[in-house]
Amino acid sequence: EFCRRPNGCGQGGSGSERSRTLGVESCGAVEPECCSAGMPVKKPPKKADKAQEPAAAKTVKHHDEDRQSGWVEPTTVTVKPPEQLPLTDKELETEHTRVLTAKDPVAPKNVVRFSFKERVYKLDASVEQCALHFELEGNLMHRESEDGKRILAEIDAIRIAQERAHEAETMTVHVGEGDAPPGGGAGVSDKKLRNQFNYSERASQTFNNPLRERPTVTEPPPSVGFNSMVTQWEVFDAFTEDIEVKSIAKDKSSQQQQKKPQAGGGEKEEEEETQKESAKEGDIVHSAAMSKSLKVMERMVNQNTYDDIAQDFKYWDDQSDTFKEGEGTLLPLWKFFTDKVRRKHVTALCWNPEYYDLFAVGYGSYDFMKQGSGVICCFSLKNPSHPEYSFTTETGVMCLDFHPQHSSLLAVGCYDGTVMIFDIRNKLNKPIFQSTVKTGKHTDPVWQVCWQEEDLAKNLNFFSISSDGRVTLWTMSKNELQFTDVMELKLAGIANSSGEEAGEETSLVGLAGGMCFDFHRTSEHLFIVGTEEGKIHKCSKAYNSQYLDTYTGHYMSVYAVKWNKFHPRVFLSASADWTVKLWDHSQKLSLMSFDLGNAVGDVAWSPFSASVFGAVTNDGKVHVFDLAENKHEPMCDQKVVRKSKLTHIVFNPKQPLLLVGDDRGGVLCLKLSPNLRKTEVVREKEKEQAAAGAGDTAVKKPPPKKRGAEADAGGAAEAQKILTPTDKEVQKLEQLLGLGDKPQRAAN
Repeated sequence: EFCRRPNGCGQGGSGSERSRTLGVESCGAVEPECCSAGMPVKKPPKKADKAQEPAAAKTVKHHDEDRQSGWVEPTTVTVKPPEQLPLTDKELETEHTRVLTAKDPVAPKNVVRFSFKERVYKLDASVEQCALHFELEGNLMHRESEDGKRILAEIDAIRIAQERAHEAETMTVHVGEGDAPPGGGAGVSDKKLRNQFNYSERASQTFNNPLRERPTVTEPPPSVGFNSMVTQWEVFDAFTEDIEVKSIAKDKSSQQQQKKPQAGGGEKEEEEETQKESAKEGDIVHSAAMSKSLKVMERMVNQNTYDDIAQDFKYWDDQSDTFKEGEGTLLPLWKFFTDKVRRKHVTALCWNPEYYDLFAVGYGSYDFMKQGSGVICCFSLKNPSHPEYSFTTETGVMCLDFHPQHSSLLAVGCYDGTVMIFDIRNKLNKPIFQSTVKTGKHTDPVWQVCWQEEDLAKNLNFFSISSDGRVTLWTMSKNELQFTDVMELKLAGIANSSGEEAGEETSLVGLAGGMCFDFHRTSEHLFIVGTEEGKIHKCSKAYNSQYLDTYTGHYMSVYAVKWNKFHPRVFLSASADWTVKLWDHSQKLSLMSFDLGNAVGDVAWSPFSASVFGAVTNDGKVHVFDLAENKHEPMCDQKVVRKSKLTHIVFNPKQPLLLVGDDRGGVLCLKLSPNLRKTEVVREKEKEQAAAGAGDTAVKKPPPKKRGAEADAGGAAEAQKILTPTDKEVQKLEQLLGLGDKPQRAAN
């Protein structure tokens, strides 16, 4: 190293070449270390330029300043550890190649495990080579995740609360300083604002209404002075009269009981019930008037609880339907559920024909390996939290139907083949009529029941269909149900053969299993039947051994067949083969077929339009079609339940509502948007409004005047053209389906 001091001698410690410096005279009184050590100092050359002298003077000046400040330039020292190997330059330049692998040198290489498949010990080649040196579990979460949003919301709430508390403290301090006494000091008032969040200081003057006094003078009510004295004999006479009245009433009741014949067990129970009811009448808390009042109060409380849903039911209409042509939506309203029907399937739905807010739900099970008891619940839209009436059955309920005239009678079909009739007005949990083995009950589940008009003897009757191949008529007599087999459903090939051959084959093969049926609206003798094999048969009450016609189009069980409510020749069918088909009963092939992509549980026509129908599928979707808008795709394809299968659908006869039931015991009420409930009358009004709007700008010419005969003929033609809304719906459906002939009011 060389001496690097300013104006130093430039003497090197290693004896190498020295640098040129100015000389020892420039160092001042103090000599450098290298100079004081006796090292020779080179003098400056004699031929030095005069221009270098000022630079030397500056160097000396800086050197003096550095020495006075004590600054010493750092030096580099090489330190070697004592254990370092002394290597030559050649050895240091030699390259040594090292290969890094992912194998753990400490991991075992001969792990043997027992193979249960081969029953031997085998060498396991899969050895964990990962060595964990450091692990730190993080607690970071994404801002857009639900937990992240929740934590950010909590942090914001805490921050806002702290800011508000700080503002309140500052405002309190300012108010205290303002109210402090003039003498000053540390005294601060404890006065706080009443509203510390949105306080605003302002003053206003209000008008005080003048006080008025209005004195009135009323006449005092007339008063009469009355006084009397009660003696012991008067009290005694009053008691004796009361005892005599009670004894006379008791004697009369005992005489009436003696005159009555001895009643059976059922009559005794009825007498006990009447006695209990009479006792309850005396008790105000348990009286009928109190129960009615409590029911009204419960409905009012529920209406307040579900007020937003009630408002949507009454006033909501999807305004986006005005901009979306050919599309509609379903608004979920109430959901009906009770703990009694947990883990049961909704197997039947039916609206009451008299009270349009009341409907019945049947609960059973379509899983035939898990059968249990059945439940019938009658819900009302006014009280979605609890059923109005509920009944239980020994086996699962498969179908039910309200009587169209006597709305309190409910026909029920069960899984064990029993049919029964309940009177929902009756508080007892037992049917008024029930079929038994003696009275010819079905041997398989009853899939559908349907009430019919009264017979000539004014007896109530209904039909039922079962998997045992029987379509049975049940008549309510005084004491029991009387049955008559209207049709035995033979297999399609057997039904077309002769009588003797058909009887032999039927005894060997059996009957076709009936799944559903529906009776014609105008021709009472005509009905259609859907079977397990996928066939649809047109039958008549007059012929119990032969089909009028057979329709082939489905390949799996037919779950529902429904006649159109307006057109007498058109009906729908839904099957497990994922299709819904539209039929004309005068043609053997279907007019239209709709593939819904999943098994169809049920289908139903709308009561307000001939071209609108709905269907439900096992993927939880509700499909609503309007053939007047789109013949190929549904106007609404909406998923309304999660992880459930929809089993049934039914339209409300008056309101734009529909009910759907699932396989978890839930019933959901949906409201149709305006595009899904258009009628032909509404469409004509829209066309007239559009034409009127378009014709406002055009110049209208008055029609030419007709002569007398032409005017009379034209008036008669216009009178003939006036159609009812039902005729308009029928005419529209004929145009859509291409049915050239006029609708047959009576079926062939």
